[in-house]
Amino acid sequence: MWVYVVFLLWTTSGRCTEKANASEYTAADFQDKLHAGKMMFIYFEHEVSAAVALFLLELEKSAEALQDYGVLVGKVSCRVELVQPYCSEERGRHTAFLFRGGKEFLTFRLDTVFDVNSIVSEVLFAILREEVKYVHTDGDLLAMEKAAKGTRDMVLGYVRSLGTLEHRSMMETAYVYGSKYQFILITGGPVLKQLGVNESSVLSRVWFLHCRVHSGFMTPMTSERCPVTRMRSSLTTLNLHSFLQLMEAPLVSEVYVDPSSVPPPQFPYQLTPQIFLFSRPATEHLDLDTATALAWRLRGLALLLLVHRQSPAVKTPDEYNAAYRLPDQSSEVKYLTLHSQDDVLELFTSQEKEEGEEEDDEEDEEEDIYFDKLDDEIAASVFENWDNLQETETINQLTSDNFHAEVTQRSLTVALFYLKWDAVSMAFLSSFIEVAERLADAGVSDVQMSTTNCGEWTDLCAARPGSAVPFQPITAFPCVLLLRPQKPAQHYRGMLGSEALHRFIMLSRSASPVLLSTQEEVMSFLQEVPHPELAGYKPDRVLGLFRTARKTGFSAFTEAAESLRGEVLSGLLTDGLAERWAADHAVDPPSVLVFPSWETLARPSVLPASSSASKLLTHINAALLQPVPELTVENLPSFLLLGKALLLLFVGEEEDEVGRRQNQALVQEMKGLVELGGAKMERYLPCWIHLGHTPAGMSVLGSYLGSMPPLPALVLTHSLSGGKIYQFPPNTPIVASTVLRWLQRVQDGAETPAGTLGEDHWPPAAEFHDFLKIMDTQEPDSTRQHTSAEEEEVDEEEVNAEEHLVAEDDFNADVHSEL
Repeated sequence: MWVYVVFLLWTTSGRCTEKANASEYTAADFQDKLHAGKMMFIYFEHEVSAAVALFLLELEKSAEALQDYGVLVGKVSCRVELVQPYCSEERGRHTAFLFRGGKEFLTFRLDTVFDVNSIVSEVLFAILREEVKYVHTDGDLLAMEKAAKGTRDMVLGYVRSLGTLEHRSMMETAYVYGSKYQFILITGGPVLKQLGVNESSVLSRVWFLHCRVHSGFMTPMTSERCPVTRMRSSLTTLNLHSFLQLMEAPLVSEVYVDPSSVPPPQFPYQLTPQIFLFSRPATEHLDLDTATALAWRLRGLALLLLVHRQSPAVKTPDEYNAAYRLPDQSSEVKYLTLHSQDDVLELFTSQEKEEGEEEDDEEDEEEDIYFDKLDDEIAASVFENWDNLQETETINQLTSDNFHAEVTQRSLTVALFYLKWDAVSMAFLSSFIEVAERLADAGVSDVQMSTTNCGEWTDLCAARPGSAVPFQPITAFPCVLLLRPQKPAQHYRGMLGSEALHRFIMLSRSASPVLLSTQEEVMSFLQEVPHPELAGYKPDRVLGLFRTARKTGFSAFTEAAESLRGEVLSGLLTDGLAERWAADHAVDPPSVLVFPSWETLARPSVLPASSSASKLLTHINAALLQPVPELTVENLPSFLLLGKALLLLFVGEEEDEVGRRQNQALVQEMKGLVELGGAKMERYLPCWIHLGHTPAGMSVLGSYLGSMPPLPALVLTHSLSGGKIYQFPPNTPIVASTVLRWLQRVQDGAETPAGTLGEDHWPPAAEFHDFLKIMDTQEPDSTRQHTSAEEEEVDEEEVNAEEHLVAEDDFNADVHSEL
């Protein structure tokens, strides 16, 4: 009990220890604490940009919070002295490190530890990675419930996103109560559905699973599932602590005095209502069973006490069979006569609803200001910062009136078509403005950044083919088009982020293909950076070798090059220069040389010229693809477009050089698989995910298999046979020949799936956005209002049939609600 009291004092008093600050360690201090086995969260400071400066402020705030968990927080200045290898490696500039037991334990990209809540939650999550389980499927949860039956209760928490204040509250509580309860974390998926929760509308929640229930108790659940109690208050550290304390309260307390003589609940239950039921000697056992069943239904809402009338101290008249005391009305007890358990339940649930409605009324006033603030985090952040989207001189407004004049003035116009009430549009608008300002600062004058609000200029956005506008109607938002005078519009299909868009625009400024006339121009094209702004980025390059422009395949190559503009640099060689390059690479023109960014210039892929641009594009994209590429968030969409099954190798963060070599050996083994399988591997795309480079891969792997398996893990997904997911047997060496035999067994149907891909389900972000449902609901009324006089003259039988159909439409009014 004392640990709970101390914990409560700690959370409410701001801690009783001296305030901690993030320390700036010297190299010697860092090494001393590292060798002493201290747990440390350290950032190795290089140059301090604006983003890093903000991170350092949050790092300072987190020092005090993490001190209570024995974690030292600080930084080491690489400008003062070098700490190898952290001050010399590029990853150290954007990474914070957690050290445990004298070794590097985990790394965190700065964009995942962006404030004090994300720092504390992610560090504690890392410390408790073995104690806090992550489940995705209901089957995994059921297995954990069976294992915990009779031994341990469980706390199941759902947080909408990791790194939030709710996630921090869960981790802080798990740190204190982890030895007492089994903590489980979910971020959505089938488990929420099993709990009867709509994932699209619910905020973060917590459930208590009573798996350590004594067999003598009568529980409302006779199945193999543990009884569940939901925490009805918001997810904060203090509320969660109070909730867990309430779960420890006796299910039913028996008293032998009048309710007015029973003292109000003491700490830690002082804010919990009491309800009294009266028992008669003749029905004592039945009354206890009734009270126990009701107590399960009131768990977390009220404390239930059974008053035995056989005691002479009980003077309450027989006309009353229940009483209650509310925490905000001192010791006053109210007596009443109830006729069923539901009457008792209604007494407290109605009070809870009234309190919730009061809160909702307050929130409604704010929602009117923020256009009905959505649960979606992107929308919430946009609407809350609506006024922060400042107008900028670097952005031009395109309208129906000035469209043609503006587009013809510049060689390249980048136009963003958006809707002001669309959350993704408004979130991307800030990135679009950032790119515009970046281009202006770099002196890029040949690119005009423009925007069009399609909610205002519907005639421009909905222009039909054949009109003077060089693009199809805009049907998806946000949409970015690259417009050039007298040329069709080019769609930007990359990531909705400033870095990807900026790179695409810079590469699009060059002609595609660019005519190269001398050997020096060719070498410059292949080796030099296209623009100083792209320093450090190596694009893919393609060269077309044609004797003359009239040769077969020339037009197909120029069309393919135009399609690749912004993604691949394309060059064109003709006449004697083309002959010389063809001879150097032992090919006959017309031919196409492909120089992938991951390969040396001396080893281009050679493709024959094709009369079809689409076929040539397919061959070029295949040549640009690595044999076993690393899968990232950016390149995943392009991989899925290939239509192949993904053979995913998940590898973890390397702790030392040995781990790095092991990961490299696994990737080489996958390359050997491609060579060994030959034509059999054409249906698969072998690739790998580094969970240190792409932390989102942890959620992907957990959602595939329901829980985190030991690493490395090999998974087959997105197969052509359906949404089944297969896992290569864990703890089995990943060897090319073994994997090839396993793939054959999967193809033969001899392997059991480890899971299935979830169905794509995109419900409306809010109820008032479900336009189809609204139309379906209103359609019968509208139909009746517009009934013509001729229709009114039909015979009675036809009228009855029509009314029957209308009734059916009413019954199925929400048939489209899933859209």
